[in-house]
This record gives sequence, structure tokens and C-alpha cells, in this order.
Amino acid sequence: MDEENVNDTYKSNMDTSIKEIRSRIESACARSGRDPNDILLLAVSKTRTASEIMPAIELGLHELGENKVQEITAKYDEINERASALNDAPSVKWHMIGHLQRNKVRQIIGKVSLIHGVDSLALAEEIDKRAAALELPTPVDILIQVNVSEEDSKSGVAAGDAIQLVREITAHCGHLRVRGLMTIAMAVDDPEDARGYFRKTRQLLEQIKDNLPSIGADMDILSMGMSGDFEVAIEEGSTIVRIGTAIFGRRK
Repeated sequence: MDEENVNDTYKSNMDTSIKEIRSRIESACARSGRDPNDILLLAVSKTRTASEIMPAIELGLHELGENKVQEITAKYDEINERASALNDAPSVKWHMIGHLQRNKVRQIIGKVSLIHGVDSLALAEEIDKRAAALELPTPVDILIQVNVSEEDSKSGVAAGDAIQLVREITAHCGHLRVRGLMTIAMAVDDPEDARGYFRKTRQLLEQIKDNLPSIGADMDILSMGMSGDFEVAIEEGSTIVRIGTAIFGRRK
């Protein structure tokens, strides 16, 4: 099979996968009385090449999630240039969804639309400092990563410390805007076993909004759910589902 046919088959398979994911999103929303338009399907493009990513953009996924700073910087110009050449395609938006080291913040400020994994005041202050230096016209949107599963292997602030962290960031970081929470549930065989983690995160967001009403007005994002558990996450309130394998297939 020649390269053109291989590419056509890849895109066709991806189209089928995306339609199936959107159908499952709609079903999860119907079960929980939600509007599917309120759910962002974030294409997690980590380890994928530009040639693998472009079909997803052509099929309507214009927001990409990356785990590593070096991958964003390596792909940013090529993907944006190729996407801008598409007819009627909106600009690509990039999300930093992995653990962000303070010494790499400067490489992505001004390039990403949302940073999902802020879990300390020190990191928030570094993002704030870099944003101030660039004199960005709008605040940098961030999510607080919460380790609701309390696993040592996962990043994230403890649930009990999240309200204080939001309070401190808002008080000390004038160039940031806390938009909500992000969590990664414990890996489980049955998605139902992840429900409690997602519910706890939603309840935590509600608690923050109740206790900090002036701050909570901007906090409307819950980044929860991946390929194996996104339907349960939506039923528990997720507004961003981070999907990689179910879109692009298993990594080689």
C-alpha cells in the first residue's frame, strides 16, 4: 500500500474514532443532564509527530494537550503553520497538561492557552513572573492539579490544601487566573472505580467557589477523564476530557 493510501486509511480510522468518542460524550451528557457543547475534547498529542497530529486538526480537533515542554516547543511552529494553511480552520490552542518544572516555564509562556498542572505557590509565582516580563495582554489561565487519589507517584496538591493554595495564588500572582481544577484518577480496570475521585474533585471545586466567591466566579473548568474513564468523569462534572489513545491509537 502506498504512502497516500496509508495516510488516507489513518485519517479515516481516526475520523471513525472521533465520531465514536463524541457519541459517547453525548450519551454521558444525556445520562447526567448536561450539554455536550460544554465538554472540550482535548486531543492529547504527546509523542505524536506533526504528520500524525494534522489529521486530527483537519477533523475538527483544534486544541492539543502535551505533557512535556520540549514537545510543545518542537511542534509549535510547524503545527501552527500547517494548521493556518487549512481553509476555515481556527487557530490551534495548546494545553500544558503534564508536570511543569519552574526552570522550563519561560519556554511556554505566551504559547499555551491553559496550564493544567499547577500544584504549588512557587510554580505559580514563576509563571506570574514570566507573564509579567512578557507583558501579556491577558492573565495566564491555570488549573490547580489536585492529587485526590493520594498516590505518591502523582503530582498535585492535597485536596485539603487546595483552597489555601488558590487563595495564595490569587493574592500574590496578579498575572494569573485560576480557572478550575485538574485531577488524574487512580488507574483502575473498571471506570466506575474512578467515579469517587472525580466526584471528590467536583465537590472540592464547589467548596472553593463557596468559600472564595470573588475568586470562584472564574472557576468553571474541571479537567478530568482520559481514554479509559472519560464517560464517568463527564457524569461527575468534567468540562475537559484528555483523550490520546482513543484518538490516535496506541503509541508505538
